[in-house]
Amino acid sequence: MEVDAVEIRVLGCLIEKQRTTPDQYPLSLNSLRLACNQTTNRDPIVEYDERMIKAALDRMSNRGWTRFASGASSRALKYRHLLNEALSLSDSELSVLAVLMLRGAQTPGELKQRTDRMHRFDSPAEVVHTLDVLADRELVRKVERRPGQKEERYVQLLGGETEEGSDPARGLTPAVAPDFEERLSRLEAAVEDLRARLDA
Repeated sequence: MEVDAVEIRVLGCLIEKQRTTPDQYPLSLNSLRLACNQTTNRDPIVEYDERMIKAALDRMSNRGWTRFASGASSRALKYRHLLNEALSLSDSELSVLAVLMLRGAQTPGELKQRTDRMHRFDSPAEVVHTLDVLADRELVRKVERRPGQKEERYVQLLGGETEEGSDPARGLTPAVAPDFEERLSRLEAAVEDLRARLDA
């Protein structure tokens, strides 16, 4: 059963909010939408609507990864993840997976820094050990270093678009809009026109 990018983002958000803001966890559908679409600590930035998130929650519920968790006093339906139970994950493993789900490929140093609010690693070696355990279970894998980077990077293998992390040139080549050449020609012509006017 393929896990898509929406499910990976939703799962990562549920884990992150459980660990960093436990008083606001479990999450309502609206809170989950805001967490998925926030512009900090996310790569890529997305804009998922509640319908997409609810469908992802339903698919993950069928896998035993999420469930309703509303209390008697709550008016809104709330959701929680069950990934640690479903996959028998420790706090450190769950925290590393959450960051990889939310931010894509990461080095051990980046993971140590970015998991700090979820789980405090004592050293980079402890992060590497956690990654090794996850790699042995085929939940993460090592990918190519970026040019100029000393550390290996890792991606999660639960699903979504993990292959993007394997391209070391990703992020170095800017996307070119289809009308780029035409716009560039117009700008160059405008600059030449301005120069001609100034020289006149």
